[in-house]
Amino acid sequence: MPRNATRNGIIGAGNDIEPVRRRLIAEATRLFAKQGFESTSVQEIVTAAGVTKGAMYHYFNSKDDLLKEIYGRVLRLQTERLARFADGPGSVRERLHAAAADVVATSVANLDDTKIFFRSMHLLAPDTQLAVRAERRRYHERFRDLVAEGQHTGMFRDDVPADIAVDFFLGSVHHLGTWYRADGRLSGHELGRHYADLLIASLDPRDPVG
Repeated sequence: MPRNATRNGIIGAGNDIEPVRRRLIAEATRLFAKQGFESTSVQEIVTAAGVTKGAMYHYFNSKDDLLKEIYGRVLRLQTERLARFADGPGSVRERLHAAAADVVATSVANLDDTKIFFRSMHLLAPDTQLAVRAERRRYHERFRDLVAEGQHTGMFRDDVPADIAVDFFLGSVHHLGTWYRADGRLSGHELGRHYADLLIASLDPRDPVG
């Protein structure tokens, strides 16, 4: 488990999730990680959680909904935190650095959840995939707005479109699940600072690439 994660929840989240719902999410996450989304049945999930199928369907309409929620709660947390950084005090450079470091740290803290989702997203129903992509797009746009603000004020270079800069950065964050190890030498917060430093350096107008 990542050194800055909690065992049955996401970093920064409260304990307001109902116990049954929390158990269903925890057991679904464990089973999807162990044997894959497609190979895990609803019956296995409810048995592991110690509830009935009726109890599960009180909270989730399907196994798809469970997978969507595993990732969705991480994305909601990151979106809420991004809004606080974006609207907070400090220069746009400071706010973007904080937001960039945070998305890395929270991704590392919830790495199992994001790995399971991205590995299995293609198995979701098309409408569920579209809903998730729309939520991710809203996060991307808020992050992009910070870069665009810095470009507009002259703090960041403007010869690279803000969308491309953000796609490049967030793409590297999504790739963390393929190589990051919780027992490695860098914590999520330390790695986040390195990633944020690289993003800010790449946007420095004094050293354009060309």
